[in-house]
Amino acid sequence: MKLKPIEDRVVIKMVEAEETTKSGIILTGNAKEKPQEAEVLAVGPGGVIDGNEVKMQIKVGDRVVTSKYSGTEIKIDGEELIIVRQKDILAIVER
Repeated sequence: MKLKPIEDRVVIKMVEAEETTKSGIILTGNAKEKPQEAEVLAVGPGGVIDGNEVKMQIKVGDRVVTSKYSGTEIKIDGEELIIVRQKDILAIVER
């Protein structure tokens, strides 16, 4: 199944957080924070939303940082995805 988001929505898949710290400490499941970095899988067209024109700055394949606990979680073909609005994306990760 393929998702095609509407308006200023973006479909993302969270990237797993590191399981060890830089100093080599291994984190257990309870000690890990909810990941905030995600990969963009699909992007809506933007358009006029609430009377304002919204241009999409995000593109498929970008790595982004999102607000904690933002968006709507869905499960498609056994894969956990999140649909967020572009305004819930805080930054694009450049490496």
